Formats: sequence, structure tokens, C-alpha cells
Amino acid sequence: MKSLGKVIRSVQAFSREFSRKPAEIASAPAIGIALGGGFARGIAHVGVLKVLEEEGIPIRCIAGTSVGALIGAAYCSGLSIAELEEVAHKVRFTTFARWTLSRYGFATNDRMVPFLNRILKVKTFQELRIPLGVTATEFSNGEDALFRTGSLIDPVRASCAYPGMFLPVNIDGQWFVDGMLSHSVPVLPVRQMGAQRVLAVHLKGQWSSQGAPRHLFDVIGQSFAIAQDRMSDRWRGAADLVIEPDVATFEYDDFKRAGELVRAGEIAMRRALPEVRKWLEIPVEKPAAGKFRPAISSPAPMPAD
Repeated sequence: MKSLGKVIRSVQAFSREFSRKPAEIASAPAIGIALGGGFARGIAHVGVLKVLEEEGIPIRCIAGTSVGALIGAAYCSGLSIAELEEVAHKVRFTTFARWTLSRYGFATNDRMVPFLNRILKVKTFQELRIPLGVTATEFSNGEDALFRTGSLIDPVRASCAYPGMFLPVNIDGQWFVDGMLSHSVPVLPVRQMGAQRVLAVHLKGQWSSQGAPRHLFDVIGQSFAIAQDRMSDRWRGAADLVIEPDVATFEYDDFKRAGELVRAGEIAMRRALPEVRKWLEIPVEKPAAGKFRPAISSPAPMPAD
């Protein structure tokens, strides 16, 4: 019955999109989605995308940070929502990471290379069905980086290289760490990509729902979470709408609760639908150049080592 329900919803979404007048589609503002970081909590992004697709909301571009980059790359490469949900139910922390002995971190995310090679429908930004921007932070000078061309895999790995936990990722001689240091929710990058309306997905929550830290990673993670929360005005002001799925009770590594996380994303997006539908009724002009400060750099495509 669940499969039948999915088929019915897909047909309904297609019918809504097909029935729209060409003039309506042409005049609709360019909607961009900014997917924030959050480790396992990022599975909630799948629920958000699921509702947007079912309701026929056109997405012109996506920018992702950390797990948002991972989900964004998979979706933009052509994975269906059903495929995304299937992957989400199967992954665990060890799917992406392995412990290692290094002065640069306790784990490496090099297992993402075979994982991404296996699930992505295409391997370069230029081949994506929806334009994608992946954020990362250049380690030596703290500069923002927005990857939009070349290979997908290393930029996604770099965007997910959480400082203190994962080793930095070397791309063409430069070391990169997690994009959340630059853009915890990449609203400004998606604006730079041409979005006229931006839906930001913020996965707000404690690093550990237990209160007291369980280990070093809880201390590091919660410290970054506090800092990011204090700096949220930087991106909130540039978003047209911010949704925050209820993920506060989920641990950062709660991959086993994928179904609940997808549902949390769905609930939050359904509540926001009336506001998003208004965007499709009122065309907007493209923001004037310079209105949103380009706080990111756009490096040339960088081959892996």
C-alpha cells in the first residue's frame, strides 16, 4: 500500500506541474534551497525535498553545507526520493568514516569516495540535473569556498570534514575543512547562484541530547553549535523563509532513526507550504547586484590528488 501511495502522489505532483500554464512557469521566481549541516540530522533534508517534489514546487538551484552538500549532490545527480530514502535507511557512521591515528583528527571520511561513486548518478557538477553549490572552508586563511564545477566527490568530502573529528581534505594542494565554518546554512551561496527566493533548512539542535557531554566529540560539536547559533543573523537575514525540522531529540549519529528524521523534514515543509506557494503567485525581480555581499570565493575546478 505504501508503494501505491507513492505512485499516486508522484502522479498527482506530475499532473499539477503539467497543468500549470507555460506563462506561469516562465514567470515563477527562481527558488533556491539552502541545506544546512547536522550529521545524521541531515536526513531530514530528504523529507523537505520529498514534499517540494510531491507538490510540484520548482527548484532552480541548491547549495549545501556538510551533510546538506551530501544530500544535495545525491538529489541533484538524479536520485529519486525513494532512492534517497533507501540510502538513508542503510547508511551508518562507518559508511562514511573510519577511525585513524593522525595529529589532524581522529577519523577520515575517505570511505565517502567509494560510497559517492556508488550512489551518484553523475560525477561532475556540470552533469547535474539541478545546479548545485558545495561550500567548504580553506584551512590556512579561513576563506569561504563555493565549488560549482569539476568533480563532485572531493568537494563534498571537504564540506563534510568536521574539524577535530575528520581529517582536512586536500584538493589541488589546498586543505579544506567543513563548510559550516563559513556557512552553517548556505543562504548567501544560493543567492550568488541566482536564486530570487531562498528556502533555508536549519537543523537546530544540541550536539548531544543527553545534556552532559559523552565524549570529546560532544564537547567539540556543542562548542561549534553554540558559536554557529550566535552567528545565525548572518544568513537568516538573507533568507526568504527558514524552516527548522524538529530534530532536537536526535543525536548527531542517529542514522538508525532515518524514518523519523525524514518525517520531521516532511512535517516542517508541509507547514511552510502556504508561504512557498505565495512565491509562485507573485513574480519577483532579481536582486540588484551587490545587495547580498558575496562572502564566498569560487575556486576553479580542482582535481583530486
